[in-house]
Amino acid sequence: MFPAENLRDWRGENVVDPQGDKIGDLEAVYVDTVDDEPAFATVRVGFIGRHRLVFVPLAGATVSPKAIRVRYDKKLVGNAPGIDLDGELAAADEPAVFAHYGLPYQAGPTGARRLGRR
Repeated sequence: MFPAENLRDWRGENVVDPQGDKIGDLEAVYVDTVDDEPAFATVRVGFIGRHRLVFVPLAGATVSPKAIRVRYDKKLVGNAPGIDLDGELAAADEPAVFAHYGLPYQAGPTGARRLGRR
């Protein structure tokens, strides 16, 4: 995995699926609060006036000039739990983000939230 600092440099760049189809633009990186490693990204999707941010796992993602390629299909990502452009992910909504991708979820130490925005 690449450092979270490097991913911040990609804000606004394309996020594509394994086939190279554009999903949207990278908005933010969320790290796992247990190990401070990049875990999810929010991707800006939608049409003019109807944008939202959806979450996509960064495990297995690769970077190339002007794009981040994730392991998940555009349709799956587009249907992922999301937040408004100016919203934030509530701790109670974290399990649904993981479940959407079939990933196990366990709260951080002492029940703390698992994802933190960087």
